[in-house]
Amino acid sequence: MKRTTVLIAEDDADDRFLLQTAFDETGASEKIEFVENGVELINHLNQIASGNTDTNLPSFILLDLNMPKKDGREALKEIKENPSFRKIPVIIFSTTKNELEVTRCYDLGANTYIVKPVSFDSLLKTIREIRSYWLSTATIVADE
Repeated sequence: MKRTTVLIAEDDADDRFLLQTAFDETGASEKIEFVENGVELINHLNQIASGNTDTNLPSFILLDLNMPKKDGREALKEIKENPSFRKIPVIIFSTTKNELEVTRCYDLGANTYIVKPVSFDSLLKTIREIRSYWLSTATIVADE
């Protein structure tokens, strides 16, 4: 049986390190995978969908907005337009607090929008809550 996977799209190496540490410190048993931009994100999902990897589609995607090559908005739009991926919950995880940006992300199909916490303690709390909700409380459609 394949392990539950969380896919994180984040271009900043320090943020990736902090996120991995936060998942580890909250007792995550799920596999945490990172991609650094929207192009890698879409390519990774396509690889999984084609069966060219031993990973399931992720239980959810944590998506930064401001990334090189293809930003989070473009990637979100592609994910939600693709029948193979559109049911994957996408959590926008960004420093952007702009109300128009938040609305735009929801219009593109984001499942939730979270502003990145500024302290590590707040990050731990946020990751604990994300994991609790999306991996325990919410009912998520399995891959088809």
